[in-house]
Amino acid sequence: MSLQFSVLASGSTGNAFYLETEEHSFLVDAGLSGKAMDGLMERIGRKIDDVDGIFVTHEHSDHIKGLGVIARKYGLPVYANEKTWKAMENQIGKLDTGQKFLFPMESVKSFGGLDVESFGVSHDAAEPMFYVFHYQGRKLALMTDTGYVSDRMKGIIRSANVFVFESNHDVGMLQMGRYPWSIKRRILSDVGHVSNEDAALAMTDVIGDGTSRIYLAHLSQDNNMKELARMSVQQTLAAKGFVAGETFQLFDTDPKIPTPLCAV
Repeated sequence: MSLQFSVLASGSTGNAFYLETEEHSFLVDAGLSGKAMDGLMERIGRKIDDVDGIFVTHEHSDHIKGLGVIARKYGLPVYANEKTWKAMENQIGKLDTGQKFLFPMESVKSFGGLDVESFGVSHDAAEPMFYVFHYQGRKLALMTDTGYVSDRMKGIIRSANVFVFESNHDVGMLQMGRYPWSIKRRILSDVGHVSNEDAALAMTDVIGDGTSRIYLAHLSQDNNMKELARMSVQQTLAAKGFVAGETFQLFDTDPKIPTPLCAV
């Protein structure tokens, strides 16, 4: 029995994540159109109508764009905390009461042998939270959309076998880029997004002996590049004694192409 996953899409244009066990399968967020989500699932050999539910991280449109359409079309349960429900209800349209489930922050829900742990992050949303998935002694940590990584967050995600970790921007590219200062300030703030270097520094505190894969996620299309993110993260990790390619590997994610299904 294994826990398998795919980063279906990751970036400012839309985010979605898929995971499955032999008993259940779930999405985390649905930040693309229903048609696009169907296409992404098809590319990994899966169908949305086989999914058992959707976990929501927060109400920003790049995480919930297709949520209402997909939930209604396939009759899927949707899990979110109370403040996120209130913040996104006008965006996703009406759902049947039987599809709406509360998933409080800092709590655990179990689905067969899969334990789903929610935890808060620092982002400019109502009550943003991400998830750690525990199954058969394996651990997968999903965390993007946070302005910094606190000691509390590190304690929750530490020693995961697989990390999907925000590496949003290169600070130099952002500072020299076309964004107005108000947006740059927001991205650089404690409720914005983590830079390549800060992501790598946080990784040095959470990589464990069993960590085998790290996926760099939510890269900015304007203020980052896959090659730059990977190089920056590798260099910072190496300076702290963590060499990618030895005990763990670094992987890219993409806004339009899902990562292959992989076991944790």
